[in-house]
Amino acid sequence: MSYSILGLSGALRRDSSNTKLMHEAARAFAPDRFTFGSIRFPLYDGDLEEAEGIPAGVALLTEQIAEADGVIIATPEYNKNLPGVLKNALDWLSRTGKSPLKGKPVAIMSCAAGRAGGDRSQFSLRHCLTPFQPIVLQGPEVMIVGANKAFGADGRLIDPKSFQILTTLMDGLRAEIRAHR
Repeated sequence: MSYSILGLSGALRRDSSNTKLMHEAARAFAPDRFTFGSIRFPLYDGDLEEAEGIPAGVALLTEQIAEADGVIIATPEYNKNLPGVLKNALDWLSRTGKSPLKGKPVAIMSCAAGRAGGDRSQFSLRHCLTPFQPIVLQGPEVMIVGANKAFGADGRLIDPKSFQILTTLMDGLRAEIRAHR
């Protein structure tokens, strides 16, 4: 079977450890097609939506999610929560009149500098995904600690155990996709 995966990173920084983690997840999954979805949107503003409609980038991401078999979301933890850019993207998606995440298998993961590896950001992301009704995998939880030392110069996870846990999560995503096709 062929699979297409959409990846989202909750960090905009070019050298983000969460973007690296998302790419490592895609490598572990080895889909036939991987798309990196951009969440560089204007801040949600009802007046902007009324004046200009749904931004083209939001419409594109909505289509990309709908076309993908599964979604990978890597989220950093900012001030004990998911980052504003990721919440903003979800706010915009909710305004499209479509439900691209409904019934879609979603794997979440995080990488953070702190000792918890982003567990609070995952908790808040799970909560924010609730109205979208995706199928969020419950585990294994991938929470990479020490983000600044977790990846080599090549962008790969250094710790083999971390990559194995990530691979197990991706195996679960593949099984969930098969079950819901």
